[in-house]
Amino acid sequence: IQDFVIYAHMDVPMVGKLLDKEPALVNAFVDWGGGDWESALGAAAHMGNREMAELLLERGARIDIFAATMLGQLDAVKAFITLQPKLIDAKGPHGFSLHFHAQLAGPDADRMVAYLQSVKKVDLKPNPFVEMKKG
Repeated sequence: IQDFVIYAHMDVPMVGKLLDKEPALVNAFVDWGGGDWESALGAAAHMGNREMAELLLERGARIDIFAATMLGQLDAVKAFITLQPKLIDAKGPHGFSLHFHAQLAGPDADRMVAYLQSVKKVDLKPNPFVEMKKG
């Protein structure tokens, strides 16, 4: 599981091969310690890896608010926040916030960040993964 989640950060072909061999991996989590649980979808989401996230969702991964945020699914994020307003403060794998994930939403990033800021204003720090994707 640990190797699968590590591959899910960047290696789409390998993740596809591993899912062909063991489909149940799609919803597996690894515990990195201290309550830091991460799934393949969580890895893809905090890396801004849309291609990986879409593959995992097609294979049956259960979407969460972090993936929905990174994918620019504004209506879904609004529904999550409406259902449970405290999710605005939720932390995903490695402690990354919703605002962090919003910056990775590609062409939808400005809308997603604006919505989250309207719910709770936070100081946005530069997101190194946004710069990595540009370069």
